[in-house]
Amino acid sequence: MKKILQSIVDFLLFSNVFMSLCAVAQGLITFYLIGSKPIPAVLFLLFTSTLGIYNFSILIGRPKQLHKAATAREIWYFTHPRLMITLVIVSILSLAPLFFLVTMESKILLIFLAVISFCYSLPLFTLGGKKFGLRNIPGLKQFLITLVWTMSSVLLPVMESLHAHLSTISLHNVTLLLAKRFLFIGALTMPFDIRDLFHDYNLGLKTIPVVYGEKKAYLFCQIILIGYVVLLFLFRNNGFNNDFFALTITAVLAGWLIFHSTIEKNDYYYFFYVDGVLILQYLMLLLFNSFSFKL
Repeated sequence: MKKILQSIVDFLLFSNVFMSLCAVAQGLITFYLIGSKPIPAVLFLLFTSTLGIYNFSILIGRPKQLHKAATAREIWYFTHPRLMITLVIVSILSLAPLFFLVTMESKILLIFLAVISFCYSLPLFTLGGKKFGLRNIPGLKQFLITLVWTMSSVLLPVMESLHAHLSTISLHNVTLLLAKRFLFIGALTMPFDIRDLFHDYNLGLKTIPVVYGEKKAYLFCQIILIGYVVLLFLFRNNGFNNDFFALTITAVLAGWLIFHSTIEKNDYYYFFYVDGVLILQYLMLLLFNSFSFKL
């Protein structure tokens, strides 16, 4: 039984199904915060696109040989290549009909994000006889990941909700929502760069931990989260309500998890606890709003 449960957990985490559910949760948060009913096509798009892009990136960047100190995640990748290829193919086939269910504005956004995602993974550029992708450009790796997540989980739900007349959110509030989401997701991506510090250094990737060191990277994470909480405090449209407390407590918990996300932590810590904050944030909103409380 233990082996079966372990296999299920490994599949959910390492196949990026759990990560795709995180993307869905972030989309649900946007729908909730703008007062709109969730649109199934948008949620399915977030799930399938995340599943396809992440597995595609792993397949492209996977080393040819498994080293002796390989982690559980790397071993899983090497032992399940056909499954990962299948997930990429299924994701692409699922995206095709979903693509035609959204507005033209959303189609343009999806194409833009797809171009960024593929250029991030594929070595399409050449300099000095060496090929590289966008993630090899100093300081660009974390920014691109955060940008794609923010635009897909915020703009896609907003545009579809406005088109369907399910929300009347203003441009000002959309901008604030984008800024807050960018800071929150940006902080959560940093621990993965810290974990991959030596790996990225050997690959020549100029991430923040590689350039400035592990300690300064941790400090930068906390500063970003503080900035996120400051925005929550300054722009609390309905006072100190349930949403404010739910989002603030989640940010504090995220900061605690990031502080304890040392290089020695295993893959399960990062892929379940750290990434899981993206789902927990939505669950906290639901939990706090099951009670009537406001200051």
